Amino acid sequence: MLMVAFIVTSCRARLSPLSQNNFNATPSPLETVGVQVPVAISGAFPERWFNRNAIVTVTPVLRFEGGEVVGTPHAFQGENIAGNRTVISQRRGGNFTINESFAFRPEMQNSGLYLRFETRIRNRHALLPDVRIADGVIATSALADALTTTPSVAPDGFQRIIQEQQEAHIMFLINQANLRQSELNAWGVQQWMRQVEESMNDPRRNVSLEISAYASPDGPTAFNERLAQDRERVTNEHLVRELDRRNISTDIHAHFTSEDWEGFRQLVAASDLQDRELVLRVLEMNPDPQVREREIRNLSLIFQELADVILPQLRRSRLIASIEIVGRSNEEILDAWRNTPNVLSVEEVLYASSLTNDPDEIERIYQFVTANFAGDYRGWNNMGTLFYREGDLAMATQAFERAAQVSPNASNVNANRALLALYNRNFTAANEYIGRSAGATSVNEILGLYHLMQGNYAQAVTAFGNTQTNNAALAHLLTRDYNRARLTLEAIQAPDATTYYLLAVIAARTNNFNDVMTNLRRSINIDRTKARKALNDLEFAQYRSNQEFLTLVR
Repeated sequence: MLMVAFIVTSCRARLSPLSQNNFNATPSPLETVGVQVPVAISGAFPERWFNRNAIVTVTPVLRFEGGEVVGTPHAFQGENIAGNRTVISQRRGGNFTINESFAFRPEMQNSGLYLRFETRIRNRHALLPDVRIADGVIATSALADALTTTPSVAPDGFQRIIQEQQEAHIMFLINQANLRQSELNAWGVQQWMRQVEESMNDPRRNVSLEISAYASPDGPTAFNERLAQDRERVTNEHLVRELDRRNISTDIHAHFTSEDWEGFRQLVAASDLQDRELVLRVLEMNPDPQVREREIRNLSLIFQELADVILPQLRRSRLIASIEIVGRSNEEILDAWRNTPNVLSVEEVLYASSLTNDPDEIERIYQFVTANFAGDYRGWNNMGTLFYREGDLAMATQAFERAAQVSPNASNVNANRALLALYNRNFTAANEYIGRSAGATSVNEILGLYHLMQGNYAQAVTAFGNTQTNNAALAHLLTRDYNRARLTLEAIQAPDATTYYLLAVIAARTNNFNDVMTNLRRSINIDRTKARKALNDLEFAQYRSNQEFLTLVR
């Protein structure tokens, strides 16, 4: 009897292997979401399988050629075990759910998802056979590519035509239109005349002159109209004499405003008058000028303050010089850059980079900016974009960091640092930098890539907008908007191997074998590695028995 008891106990100290029928993986096959491979595993321990004294550890393992990635272990215990693991009944068995996510690696496309079982009953340890529960990974979302994302070039501020306006005021006494010498000799008026004279003698400047004369809105309307007209006349006569004395011949556009209610409203609104809101309400409620003046005069205390502070500022003639500054032409800028670059402003030098397609010359331009305009971050930033496009990420990183030292809050610099962080899959840093990138060029494209790599496909579509890139098309593909994805890819000006590969994926998902073959052939002709990728890609699993497909990808 003792021998029989020993044999029975020994048998119960071992748990029998479990079968694939006890488990289910969703999705199956697995599929990347962004750059992760998430999976939900549901399983069941059968009735009368779990030993009351057992501890069973279940570990998801994604196994592929050359390696494996081990997930998080999940422990379960029998009814006689003390601890805080999930308890499984021996009589009834029990169900469980495991949510796991693996960081994607390209070799995972051809893989198997296994569950590994480690058991312990009292002091006996044993491994049960692994159970394969899913095959392969669809990795289309992993085609998101930071290296093909446009880095953020800081723009130049060059303007060929710059509009300037210079003003001076000649003030008049109440109810008078005579010019006072003190006003004509005032620094503002004299400085205005000097600026007009200099501009008139500059062949790169076009000048138009205007006189606008005013009367304050107090007193009879007819009197104010004559007064404003007289102020216009005497100001115009004086200005004509001054221009003649300087040998300047030009037209003067002169006009007057009999009662300057708009100027009155602006001055009141900008003042610190105690009852300014009351005055502004009177103006708003009474469009008739005579009613306005009467209502304001009725505010006796306020009117005295208006008469002392506001009204004198409206008895004036405005001298207005509209100056159009015409900058160097494209040819002049390029000639100066190549021969006398020191005569150019930083905006003109940066603009010169848009006038050549020679990458070496563009690099020399950015180097010139870093050397001669040390306080301007754009030289380092834009040089970094050249390195980034060339795939020299070490040099790009150095350049962007130098730009950040000069201007740490520059939106374009932070956008580029976000792009580098995305390449390195440092999403925390990328999110921080994107938050400081508002207004940067390419920021929507970079934000779209961030959402794409995070698996937020709808948000990626919104961020990309009408961007016509592989990444933007991928976002549409992953939201199953295949027509929009195809149109986006077909609009790309310089399609590459990935462009055609994505078109092949769309064709496979819409059951168009001819387009699958046409686009795969184009992709492989550009990049031979796409053949092996297609052979292992579950997007094309339905064609693995097709000889034409196999001939192309092998």
